[in-house]
Amino acid sequence: MYYVKPIVTPVGELMLVASDRGLSAVLWENDNAERVPLTPLSRDDHHPILCEAERQLQQYFAGERRQFTLNYDTTGTPFQKKVWEALLTIPFGETRSYRQIAEQIGHPRAMRAVGAANGKNPLSIVAPCHRVIGSNGKLTGFAGGLTVKAFLLQLEQAQGSLPLAADSMVPLPATNV
Repeated sequence: MYYVKPIVTPVGELMLVASDRGLSAVLWENDNAERVPLTPLSRDDHHPILCEAERQLQQYFAGERRQFTLNYDTTGTPFQKKVWEALLTIPFGETRSYRQIAEQIGHPRAMRAVGAANGKNPLSIVAPCHRVIGSNGKLTGFAGGLTVKAFLLQLEQAQGSLPLAADSMVPLPATNV
């Protein structure tokens, strides 16, 4: 069973999805239902994992958080999970190319597969797939749209010198995606 809670953010309405074990997805308002298929869904505006995810996302947009400290419960292939774990290592306000991610996970020729796994990332913003760009430095596909991707990157660059929430720099273990 998955629980959902819609939240309003500067990038539109997001749908938070969680199991009792952790956050399972952050979905866009017009997200393709097949991109991250999770069922059955039950609305729960008071689920503790969803409320904590909402709080941390609000801090992120307010410039008070650079990293998320949540438990995750995602569904994907071992390769996808490797890519999603790599996303968690991209520092706030920085970018990486698909090639760099492929090299990081030990598959240096798998740029397209990394791109496909990045496109299936269920934890938009939280596992920062918006920080992945083309090798030529151009913005490439993003489930929230390229305008939102540019907005998130600019938001992070502008917030680089702002104070942080007390728990925002706790490192996340890579195995929790």
